[in-house]
Amino acid sequence: MILITGGTGFVGRHLVPALVDSGQKVRILLRPSAESPKIPRGVSVEVAVSGLNDSRGLRAAMKDVDIVYHFASAERYGARGNLNEVDVEGSKAVAQAAADAGVQRLFYLSHLGANRSSAFPVLKAKAIAERWIINSGVNYTIFRMNAIYGAGDQFTEPIRQLLTKTPGLFLLPGDGNTLLQPLWINDLVSTLVLALENPKTLNRIYNIGGVEILSYREIVQAIAHKIKVHRLLLPFPLGYMRTLTLWVDQLNPKFPISTFWLDTLAENRTAMVDLLPREFGVMPARFRQSLDHLQ
Repeated sequence: MILITGGTGFVGRHLVPALVDSGQKVRILLRPSAESPKIPRGVSVEVAVSGLNDSRGLRAAMKDVDIVYHFASAERYGARGNLNEVDVEGSKAVAQAAADAGVQRLFYLSHLGANRSSAFPVLKAKAIAERWIINSGVNYTIFRMNAIYGAGDQFTEPIRQLLTKTPGLFLLPGDGNTLLQPLWINDLVSTLVLALENPKTLNRIYNIGGVEILSYREIVQAIAHKIKVHRLLLPFPLGYMRTLTLWVDQLNPKFPISTFWLDTLAENRTAMVDLLPREFGVMPARFRQSLDHLQ
């Protein structure tokens, strides 16, 4: 049995069908909520309801579980999210419950640049979570990345929204030259499934990304070209952009860009471009050729 935390999020919604199609039994951990969960349709899965801070609920969710994919995170909620509660303490609780239940393997998605000394909250939280997982005694595989894209993502679709809603110009955080390495969701899912059957991935941390290293400016230009809009790309100081984003987020909780996402643009975040082909036999798709979900 495989348990997935954050199974209704972007990565989880794509991974669950792939695991079920490969013959795996899957259980999704849902946090208690008044809203209806977005469980993948047409897929046979079990559901467990528990908060990450509910030790009894986690123990019940871990019953008969061999593998855990831990994706739950508060990152996408920006300033309204609680990184310490979800990403740090939640990961600690998941790792401890997995160890107590005799789970054989724990997968975790982290960020390129994760560092406990980082000035950026997300990178610091991810590094602390990594440490809880590594020290749990459960075999682990950690993937660090920075920009995952595909249908329903928190990367290309917010950029598309801003491009279509801002008349005439688009504000680039900083000078727009920060380097990123976008990875298509299908390639990430393939990697996660292949790693499950590969013993060489036990107790390893992988820094992964797509086959291209692109500046944020190039990424925005590619998306603008795909949706057939023309905007003047205007560099905007990152500090002012963060303040503006915080202000707009208070007025509009559905604003597509979060301050945590802006933090990832503070410096280049890249990995070896040949790692996925070399280690997993996955040849990542090119960014400009994998944007059909934006149309």
